[in-house]
Amino acid sequence: MSLKSLTKAWEPMSYGFLDASAKREIRRKMLKAIAVPGCQIPYASREVPMARGWGTGGLQISCTLLNPKTTIKVIDQGADDSVNAASIRRFLAGVSGAPTTTDTLKADLIQSRHRIPEEILREDQVLVLQVPNPEPLRPVQPNMSIARQMHADADYGRMWLQLYEQIVRSGRVMQGASYPSLVNGRFVMTPSPIPRWDVPKMHMAKHLTILSAGREKRLHAVPPFTKVEPLVFDDVPYKVEDHGAHVCTRSGAKGYFMNEIPQDDGPSTFEVSDSELGVKSIHRADGEAVQIGETWYKNGEMTE
Repeated sequence: MSLKSLTKAWEPMSYGFLDASAKREIRRKMLKAIAVPGCQIPYASREVPMARGWGTGGLQISCTLLNPKTTIKVIDQGADDSVNAASIRRFLAGVSGAPTTTDTLKADLIQSRHRIPEEILREDQVLVLQVPNPEPLRPVQPNMSIARQMHADADYGRMWLQLYEQIVRSGRVMQGASYPSLVNGRFVMTPSPIPRWDVPKMHMAKHLTILSAGREKRLHAVPPFTKVEPLVFDDVPYKVEDHGAHVCTRSGAKGYFMNEIPQDDGPSTFEVSDSELGVKSIHRADGEAVQIGETWYKNGEMTE
């Protein structure tokens, strides 16, 4: 063995920005997270050219998974054209040479902030969710050492008590985004700040979901065909946002999660949160041949 055989020519950066050792570590941690669904796995979160709290966790996962043939889609609150989504998409394309798309059906890797696309994902697709706070017990137990022991003991009594208190005080569960959910009957996770509308999409889904928090240096996963059950009492059913009757003013789409847009004269208008679904609906209404995949919801009701 020679020193020359252990070295290689200098490069300005590694493929996909992260160095090989960082990718190896993240891959190992992802495999562990997949093997233990819902369990938070610590990893050495690296520095990336983005402020922590703006998607660094998801960005590291995407950099680890992509290759030159991976078609990338990035969305932020359902939109493909927001500043955050456009910046991450441009960065991933620049460091990998991979093609990008806004069409959910054409994407291999989907990185998202706070939303799951309305079109049902396939077995060969991977969803990467950005997570600002991966610890569901933090509101009831701020001491993280004790919280991790509670996870180990499957001690979630305080979470049930928090939900009970919300019902007693307000008549309903007030938890909106980041609704605590039981994964595979064992670990309670926070499914990113996705709305309640999106949580049922993770239950027995065909695709792999990786949730990563770069600032907190933790990731967890929901493998395909895994149970994801929101914490609910038997006599107080889980309810999603009541958006079934709203109609998108731009596309005419109905029965999907909507963004409410207050108007100067008082009443609000609504636009479908999944911007690409709205664009497809507009093109279809114009008579163009556009493929819209099967959706998780129809007329505001979750499909079986």
